Amino acid sequence: MELLIALAIGTLTGCGVWLALRAHTFPVVLGLTLLSYAVNLFLFATGRLVVGRPPVIAAGAAYTDPLPQALVLTAIVIGFAMTAFVIMLALRARAELGNDHVDGKNE
Repeated sequence: MELLIALAIGTLTGCGVWLALRAHTFPVVLGLTLLSYAVNLFLFATGRLVVGRPPVIAAGAAYTDPLPQALVLTAIVIGFAMTAFVIMLALRARAELGNDHVDGKNE
């Protein structure tokens, strides 16, 4: 299971970096979104993958760390706000420059 999560994180990171280096704004937005998904999976995986254990500490019982879950929930909200901001920034740049090239060139 850990190998599958590691492969998913690596794939999302690689695809996100590849898309973020494109010359047009829409792939850049998708790349940043994929990078935020990779970070969310990484944060979630830091809480150790356990099934059927409560996130509450009982006397002498095994438990799941609730902190990574809270961090992922916060990161989802921040990632959504960042994506909305970058989309609005890209739309504004397209309206003022007349194209969707990152540098503003007409190529």
